[in-house]
Amino acid sequence: MSRRIKYIRKPHNDRTDWKNLLRIFPYVWDYRGRVLVALLCLISAKLATITVPLVLKQVVDALDGNQVQVLVLPLTLLLAYGALRIASTAFNELRDTVFARVRYSAMHKLSARVLRHLHELSLRYHLERRTGGITRDLDRGARSISQILNRLVLTILPTIAEFVLVAALLFGQYPARFGIVVFITVVLYIGFTLMVTHWRMDLRHTMNRLDSIANAQAVDGLLNYETVKYFNNESWELERYNETMNAWEDVAVKTSTTMAMLNFGQGAIIAAGVSMIMIFAAEGVVQGDITLGDLVLVNALMLQLFLPLNFLGMMYRSLNYALADMDRILKLLERQPEIQDSSAAHDLRIDRAAVHFENVDFSYQAQRTILHEVSFEIPPGNRLAVVGPSGAGKSTLARLLFRFYDVTGGRVSIDGQDIRECSQLSLRRSIGIVPQDTVLFNESILYNIQYAKPSASREQVETAARMADIHQFIENLPQGYETIVGERGLKLSGGEKQRVAIARVILKRPHILVFDEATSNLDSRSEQAILRALRKVSAYTTTLVIAHRLSTIIDADKILVLDQGRIVERGRHSELLGQAGLYAHLWALQREERVLEESESMFLGG
Repeated sequence: MSRRIKYIRKPHNDRTDWKNLLRIFPYVWDYRGRVLVALLCLISAKLATITVPLVLKQVVDALDGNQVQVLVLPLTLLLAYGALRIASTAFNELRDTVFARVRYSAMHKLSARVLRHLHELSLRYHLERRTGGITRDLDRGARSISQILNRLVLTILPTIAEFVLVAALLFGQYPARFGIVVFITVVLYIGFTLMVTHWRMDLRHTMNRLDSIANAQAVDGLLNYETVKYFNNESWELERYNETMNAWEDVAVKTSTTMAMLNFGQGAIIAAGVSMIMIFAAEGVVQGDITLGDLVLVNALMLQLFLPLNFLGMMYRSLNYALADMDRILKLLERQPEIQDSSAAHDLRIDRAAVHFENVDFSYQAQRTILHEVSFEIPPGNRLAVVGPSGAGKSTLARLLFRFYDVTGGRVSIDGQDIRECSQLSLRRSIGIVPQDTVLFNESILYNIQYAKPSASREQVETAARMADIHQFIENLPQGYETIVGERGLKLSGGEKQRVAIARVILKRPHILVFDEATSNLDSRSEQAILRALRKVSAYTTTLVIAHRLSTIIDADKILVLDQGRIVERGRHSELLGQAGLYAHLWALQREERVLEESESMFLGG
């Protein structure tokens, strides 16, 4: 129950709708010519629409007057009446056609900008985000800009134009009371609609939030399908989803109920206004002040005005909902990336590819320091390995080198250049990585290898695959390089995914290589195949190897032993064994584990 209360609490409304509307103006400005044409079509359509009742009045007055003119004048007026209706429809459709490019282009540009911004946001944001919620917000936000432009140009502006024309006509040709009643009715209608709609907006905000939470829960469960199955937690996932959707259902029912109340109030106001106008018009006809045609004209004008005004109430609510959706996506655009290039950033210049960590301190959170005064250098072409217990801060070194985070103290440099003074694009162009958990796109093997260099030829891709010792495996697949690897590469084994990752980094041909525990989850046979491939790749590059299995780095030029964020030992394999410290202890433990695994394997094999 406590979770449910948390979900449906009243959100803090800090929307700035006028500011948001101004922020979408640049998306429209590129098509200002089309917007102008659409507005001209809008005005022309409304002029034709307002002229129709005037012609109808002339028809009625002609039929009610001199019978001699019946065969000539009404026929001409009736033809004009039909022509004006056709013109009104034609201008409306032309307006919609001309403005379509504006709406969909704005939708496209906002979607692209948000996606680019999401890629620019730092790693910390993406580690904390909920994928399902972000995709739902992105979808609603992109659609909202189209809806807002559609409502403003195709509904609200036409209705305002029509109201101004009708009011001018009534005040100009009839007693003031006609225009006053229309004005009061419209003001009451708009005031009532605004008051109730603003009250209902909290419900809409809550519905959106619950919808995003439910979608995030569903997507999260599906992305972790295997974990759900491992622990038999299908019912738990469904229970979480149902709990959120129950809260959403309650709010949705309240939204529907209050909408019925709003619609009834709007209808009552319109009915009262139209009735009052018709009473005045009928009284004028009886007294001879106005003609029967005037009565028909006033009635037609009221219907013409209040029918779209009734529709305007729904459009206003829709506009508010779209503004609420757009507000979420614009707030996302306001979020600044944690890591940004300085105004004086230059491209990284690689001469020797020497990497240097100088007294580096780092913490993800102020109260917990991960690295303490870490200093080391990787000379050009050398292979440096970092080992240590889990949680020692090994993988953090790779993230700092890629500048996913900035150091808290000290500096990281490449060929003497502080990487904070270089552009992120040039920095990451110079570094390649084979991560511990290789995640592939749900595309072909060719696409995943070629991702490192989209312009690479098929021959270059196959050469990289041969160096990674995976070409023959790919060729033996039914679809070869066109084989789809599945969501996150789940159709491939761990070793196959790692070799695809190695082929990908070979194709990139970086100056600096990082292997982040690339063999920690593999069996011995796969490990040896991966190690052979890694040695080919790193033979002529500066290489940082983050290792769990010490057997994979015994030939490293230097080994660092990291413990609780500090370098406690450094040297070559034989030197570290001679020190009888933490490295020697880890080596002994892993040898015991390997002997035990081999014994169990022989026993089971026997």
